[in-house]
Amino acid sequence: MTSVDDLWFLSDGACQTAEQTYHDLRNRYTGFVEFTRHRNVPRNRFRDVATVAQNHGAPYGAHTLAYRSTGELLLVRHEGVDMWVLPGGEIDEGESLQEAALRELGEESGIEATIEGLGMLGRIEFYCDGNMAWGVLPVYEARAETVDIAVDDPDHEISEARWFDELPADTRDREEILEWRGQRFGGA
Repeated sequence: MTSVDDLWFLSDGACQTAEQTYHDLRNRYTGFVEFTRHRNVPRNRFRDVATVAQNHGAPYGAHTLAYRSTGELLLVRHEGVDMWVLPGGEIDEGESLQEAALRELGEESGIEATIEGLGMLGRIEFYCDGNMAWGVLPVYEARAETVDIAVDDPDHEISEARWFDELPADTRDREEILEWRGQRFGGA
């Protein structure tokens, strides 16, 4: 007897939710940088990201481009990927994407900010054994209200947070961040 592979059903649900979230964000915001990433992942990872995407469309949660009025950008050092990244992470039950982005910003840097719009919108596609699921990666732009940094990451993934005028070479999504910065501030 052949068992039905439930990855197809899971990926279909993830794609439907991601599509709804994507269109909601595109209808609400303008002027953001868009990008797409493709990931070949093992079955267990595919199942994890598709399940999260099926819940709210954003398998990597929500992130923030927090900046000072001088144009400096906040980055955090993520030990799991050994790179500077934008603060952000998973969405808790009952949180909106914006609420999650601001909570994660506070946990990872101690910074309070006001969201002014959507800075970047990623489409992350996951492939496994002939199945495809995708999710959105919303990255909100936010003007910092506080500038003193205090990392209090409950996940212990973030070791440092700093303001940068020039982005380090080992910044994840560096090209897209520079494109956003050029649109926002008129130069990289």
